Amino acid sequence: MSRNVWKYIVSILILFGLIFLLRSITIEQNWNYQRVPPLYKVQNWIQSSNLYGSLLRFHRNRTCPHLGQPPSSEEELEERNLLDSIDWPQPPSGSAPPALTQTSDPAHSLFTIVPSQNGQRWYVGDQLEVQVHLHDFNGRHKRYGGDLLLARLHSPKYKAGVAGQVLDHKNGLYSARFPLLWEGSAQVGLTMVHSSEAVAVLRRMREKQPDRVYFSSIFRRGSHSEKMECNVCLLQDKGPLCNFTDPHSGDQWYCYKPKMLSCDTRIDHAIGGYLENLITKKESLLFKSDVNLKVPIHASTTDTINVLPARNESSSQKPGPVQLGTSGYYYQDSWRPFGGITMRRFDEASAITKCLTNKLVYMYGDSTLRQWFEYLLTVLPELKEFNLQSPKKVGPLMAVDSTHNILLEYRFHGPPTRIQPIRVSKLRYIANELDGLAGGPDTVVALGIWAHFSTYPVEVYVRRLRHIRKAVVRLLDRAPETVVVVRTANPQALTQDFILFKSDWFSLQLDVVLRVMFKGLDVLLVDAWQMCLAHPYHPHDLHPPRTIVQNMVDMMLSHVCRDGTKKIV
Repeated sequence: MSRNVWKYIVSILILFGLIFLLRSITIEQNWNYQRVPPLYKVQNWIQSSNLYGSLLRFHRNRTCPHLGQPPSSEEELEERNLLDSIDWPQPPSGSAPPALTQTSDPAHSLFTIVPSQNGQRWYVGDQLEVQVHLHDFNGRHKRYGGDLLLARLHSPKYKAGVAGQVLDHKNGLYSARFPLLWEGSAQVGLTMVHSSEAVAVLRRMREKQPDRVYFSSIFRRGSHSEKMECNVCLLQDKGPLCNFTDPHSGDQWYCYKPKMLSCDTRIDHAIGGYLENLITKKESLLFKSDVNLKVPIHASTTDTINVLPARNESSSQKPGPVQLGTSGYYYQDSWRPFGGITMRRFDEASAITKCLTNKLVYMYGDSTLRQWFEYLLTVLPELKEFNLQSPKKVGPLMAVDSTHNILLEYRFHGPPTRIQPIRVSKLRYIANELDGLAGGPDTVVALGIWAHFSTYPVEVYVRRLRHIRKAVVRLLDRAPETVVVVRTANPQALTQDFILFKSDWFSLQLDVVLRVMFKGLDVLLVDAWQMCLAHPYHPHDLHPPRTIVQNMVDMMLSHVCRDGTKKIV
């Protein structure tokens, strides 16, 4: 056979090999894509994103990802889909940002209750729909979406409330939908948290200025000490770095290297401060309290309806609460969750003690989870706190009821933590702590981590949650009867001074990511977002009031102890 024929045969074989390889890659990519769970849908805007490219540009200028554990191809695909799926509609591009008068103004905006199919008669089991019309400061109708709106239906008389689902029609019109779950009066509440123009500023801050909250550590040997800046990612041109990436979990942390000391002389961690003058005076007008920052939108006519008892006719064609994305509602100040859990009230200390007897309860997370520890400490008289010589707001904290063999432990998550100085030896990553637990039917684990990640690209949060999720899977694999509870993010009070560091828009995006990443695992999700949003009279707060905290803890206890306590009726 001639040499040319052999060359032809070899070329054909190579071509077929390439085709097979490309087809295999495509099949693998499609398979991986299908394994990414669908996102918890918030505000009906899902479109292609350029956020991933922005994150890559961000990381090219900072030391960060290439020193950590590289993600697998499946993890990269999950990450890209998460980032794409939480993208937010942006105002129309132009040569310059619009003037304040052209931005959303809640005072000129209004909402209207859509009449029911029976005129003005609503029944328990029906769905209430509200149309929201946004206008600018000149009273002109907005022509694009992207505003952050929050909605609830509530009744102070019955201490009842439920969160609404807001749909963005991307033309200045929004719909809010609520399941009708109790008889009597129900009042609609609509709030514009941010205009679409303000969200655009927040987006830019998150992508371009993730170091606007900075941290520090003291390095010390003998009488000589140096204070150095630290963060998840640091600029590469400001000096050599100390790499404190955790070798087990892969969680990343860096500090600039001291001039006279070695990296192993680091003794503490603390928040350094907040950068100032991050936006222009024109942009600052988008974040004015009582003007366009978390301001109510009023009804065009009435904001209240009367709900009649449920009809006997079948309502199978109507969307139920779960279909509307509703996780539960309040009635008489008690949270009533959907999704299969039987909610019980633990009003007496004896009921809580009975539930937790012979239990080891480990709480890992931020200060919003520390509230659970503090609540149990105040309601259980036989629970005695150990003095671990730790700051109360930082921990670690521990309490024991030796009579009933109850151990309660709280530990703050690892950096980034915006807290007072704490010894490095007391800072632990959640993934490592979980890997140190034996687990079992008498072990309860509660997790809550979100508030300290609001200033970073979402990619940073995704990777931290991924490490925690892997540790949860390992824990449940070796001890399937372990109870794991995850607390979500919650809306909070917003002020002009800290809006660029703490915003409901940041929190909402993290909340969506958290829900997706724990979806499908055998964990209980305590929906702090809806529990705070739906409450009939408490204002939003980073640290929710005791009434809400009690309902959260009661939900956890209801899951831990499925029998033996009084059911809510």
